[in-house]
Order: sequence, then C-alpha cells, then structure tokens
Amino acid sequence: MRGQSVLLDSDVAELYKVETKRVNEAVKNNSDKFPYDYMFEISEEEFGNLRSKFSTAKFAKTRVLPKAFTEKGLYMIATILKSKQATEATFAIIEAFSKIRQLSRSIQELSIVKDKADQKALMQKSGELIAEIFDDALQMNGTETSIELNFAVLKFKHTIKKKKKMRNNE
Repeated sequence: MRGQSVLLDSDVAELYKVETKRVNEAVKNNSDKFPYDYMFEISEEEFGNLRSKFSTAKFAKTRVLPKAFTEKGLYMIATILKSKQATEATFAIIEAFSKIRQLSRSIQELSIVKDKADQKALMQKSGELIAEIFDDALQMNGTETSIELNFAVLKFKHTIKKKKKMRNNE
C-alpha cells in the first residue's frame, strides 16, 4: 500500500495478542513515535479497495479507517504494547540491533588489523555474528553454511558449523 509493505492494525493486534483498540490507543498516546514511514491511516478509497480484494468479516466490523503499519512501525508498536508477544519481539529487536553493532565494529576493525591471526579471529567472530543475526533464515547445507562478504577493500569468506539449538521447554 502506497508502495510499502504494511500490516493493518487488526493484524498487528492479532500478531501481538492484544485488541485492535489497544493498538490504536498506543498510537494515539504515542503519536510522536509514529511518523509517516512507520504508520499511516488508510484513506476511504484504499479501504474500499481492500474490501473489494478481501471479502472477510474483519473489514465489516470496523467503524474507523484502519491504520497501516510498516515494518518500522511494527517494531515501534512492539516497544509500547504490554503483551508477552510484544515483549518477546522487543527483546529480539534489541538483540539483533546489538549484534549488528558488534558486527559493524568487527568489520571496521578488520579493515585496519594487519596481523593474519587477528584477522582470522575477527572473521570468525563476524561469521558467528552473521549466523546469529540471520539464524533460521540461513540456508543450511547439512550442518555448514558458507558466508562470503565482499566490501570494497575487504573480502572474506567464512564457514559456520551450526549446532541445533534446544528450546527452553525441550
């Protein structure tokens, strides 16, 4: 919608296990946290188009125009809502951001370190961070995954042997 991938407020509510009115209250009470590229209210025309494309009862119940959340808005609303799912999403966002910052520092260091042993250790660390960031999104071939990064002045390839993680309740 409007050239962006979005989720409607009712879908966000379902995702985070809260009522749609709680999502809309959170936006209303924190409007400064939702610029246009995070969330927007869809127009009457857009709403009509949605109704014609999706014949679900969900649209028949609403009295107000739905809000559309971009990916950034979806993350922002997770930091505000008080459900278990929203809290888990916030933790995942913080963990990913932290790992990306660590990866950034590691790559910066790689570009200045001259010692081959230090470079190898940094490449190992970078590869492990990338594997953690992408986690299940990595295409596994057996138990190994190869990652190759090519920066203008630096190129490295790293193979990661991934162990299957156990969940807390298993």
